[in-house]
Amino acid sequence: MKPTHPLPVHHSWPLYERARYFELGQLHGPGTLDAVADVADLAAIERSVRFQPGWWECDLVDNNRLSWSNEVYDIFGLPRGAAVTRAETVALYEDGSRAAMEKLRAYAIRHRRGFTLDVEIRPATASPRWMRLIAAPVCIDDRMVKLQGLKFIVSDGG
Repeated sequence: MKPTHPLPVHHSWPLYERARYFELGQLHGPGTLDAVADVADLAAIERSVRFQPGWWECDLVDNNRLSWSNEVYDIFGLPRGAAVTRAETVALYEDGSRAAMEKLRAYAIRHRRGFTLDVEIRPATASPRWMRLIAAPVCIDDRMVKLQGLKFIVSDGG
């Protein structure tokens, strides 16, 4: 059964708003964000989440090397600690979600912006599910060197 997502989130935000959207390791409640018509109720999402939010990082200087918390491995249905490449991970995104993510990611890197996007993924060992991807740039001087953020499930098939 294909999971449904009632109100997908997708937007870009400037680097100076990073603290407004998240701090690594902690999701903010719905009162932290301005009311936006297409933003799902985070409190309801947090109650329905069967997977804890996971931290991730993509090193743009080191060939898109990924670093994940155990929770991100669980979200993607991959063995914890397994060596995964960005190409292998991106292949687990549904086509439309992959295209949207790649477009927003390229824009974020080019303009040094963060982004929030809901994507549909096909985990290696589970049914398709919707995952919220929150990404923030890490810059040294004027150069973006990493993307890092949180991933968590907002709707799944099981």
